[in-house]
Amino acid sequence: MKHNPGKRLSYLFCILLLLSVLQAENFSYDFHTSTLTPYKKESILLSVDINQTNEEIVLFFNFNVKPSKDYTVEQIDSVQDHTLHHTYIHYTYLLRPLKSGTVNVGFDLLERVTDENKVAYSFSGDRDDFKKLETKDRKVAVPPIHLKVKTLPKGTQLVGDFNLSYEVKRHHTKSYAPLPLKVVLEGKGYPPVLEALFPKNEHFTLFSQNPLLQKSTDKKSITYKATYALALSAEKSFILPALTLKAFDPKKERSYLLTLPEQSFQVDKEDPHILLDNSDTPAPFTVDFSWLKTLFGCLIVFLAGYITALTLKWNKKKKHTIPNSIAREKIEACTEPKALLQMLIATNSREYVSEIEALENGLYREGTIEMKKIKKSALEKTA
Repeated sequence: MKHNPGKRLSYLFCILLLLSVLQAENFSYDFHTSTLTPYKKESILLSVDINQTNEEIVLFFNFNVKPSKDYTVEQIDSVQDHTLHHTYIHYTYLLRPLKSGTVNVGFDLLERVTDENKVAYSFSGDRDDFKKLETKDRKVAVPPIHLKVKTLPKGTQLVGDFNLSYEVKRHHTKSYAPLPLKVVLEGKGYPPVLEALFPKNEHFTLFSQNPLLQKSTDKKSITYKATYALALSAEKSFILPALTLKAFDPKKERSYLLTLPEQSFQVDKEDPHILLDNSDTPAPFTVDFSWLKTLFGCLIVFLAGYITALTLKWNKKKKHTIPNSIAREKIEACTEPKALLQMLIATNSREYVSEIEALENGLYREGTIEMKKIKKSALEKTA
């Protein structure tokens, strides 16, 4: 019989191709972006759908967008159905490129294959007996998405659709008293956080802090509200120049301006005579010996307390040390456990702790009392 090597190789190739097709048919996936040609910092919707197609196995997935310095990514929606044999996942992300030119968005996708018996076993434990789910994992090679990012118009400070509002509580104050000013930037787009709203000015001092950034998310976007709390202070009247922020809306591909009109503040100078005090502060230097009197009083109080403590200690010691002859007579005269317990307690001495404890165990804790042994021990300590 003649063997055909080419025919055998074709059979082997078909088998390998069939296995690869079966492997690929475990699930299908689809990644979609709202645009492939965004502007820098434009918010792009990225939707990810993963759907199990092979119903003969149990599938789980681990998925994430690879982190990168070239873009930011934030998940805003998630729909997951982990029904056995019918796994389905839908994720929605908000993607923002941070540079112009080509930006590649990469993905990590891990396929985890298991069966019903292993799933049931993993869920059979409790919080104190965790059982790991046994799976056969395979890293799936997912091609990246290539973005062609366009450059923003020169001088753009905000990217998105925003509006500006402001609040000035008063325009009249006294020298160096604070004048509160609040500026609010609200809308959809790249977070409206700026390093400084106003440049430095020699006519007034500006006090500021990092803005309070709030956000609300829906299934397709994020709305931001950045509140800038500021305060102005000056010696005399001044004018706060108009604030003009250059913004760009990528959806409409147009630039626009957000403005805060020029503000005039009247500052009343304080009368120097009102600011001066008639009394000297601090008072003129004088030699004050009152501290000696205070120190002497403290010493008297300390000595009195020390002498009192010594007296109490001596009396206590004297009370504890009763004549041994009297103690022995009283111990020998006790014939009942309760009488002996009361007598030992009355001595107020720590020498009889073990005897007192033995008597209390017998009287109140259902223990046994060896009266003769306890009296002997007490007498030995009194000798």
